[in-house]
Amino acid sequence: MTDIPGTNRPPRLSIEQSTADGIRVVTLSGEIDHTVKDALSAALLPRDGTEGAGAPRIVADLSGVTFMDSSGINVFIDVHKSVSAAQGWLRLAAVREPVLRIVRLVGLDTVIACHATVEQALTP
Repeated sequence: MTDIPGTNRPPRLSIEQSTADGIRVVTLSGEIDHTVKDALSAALLPRDGTEGAGAPRIVADLSGVTFMDSSGINVFIDVHKSVSAAQGWLRLAAVREPVLRIVRLVGLDTVIACHATVEQALTP
């Protein structure tokens, strides 16, 4: 787990990673803003030699994310472009209502597939 501390605050973003059926699941909890964008990008981007032989497939579990600003939107777009160029995909899962409003408002859900649950996002 990676904790990204804020100033005199509890960790702002917690990042955990696991693999399910060859798909990397990145579970996020907390707030996504400009202070954590670099760590978020590093956690989501395909890691050289660690994605396996195939195209990168990533599910971002946002069930624990309580806030996301444009910095987070931009990270997800950049990661989507990167994995798509490598013939892979990025899917968002379990996006909570306050964050989902932002995702829909900017049209991110028309670019990156959004699923109600992680299990649905893992299904081909």
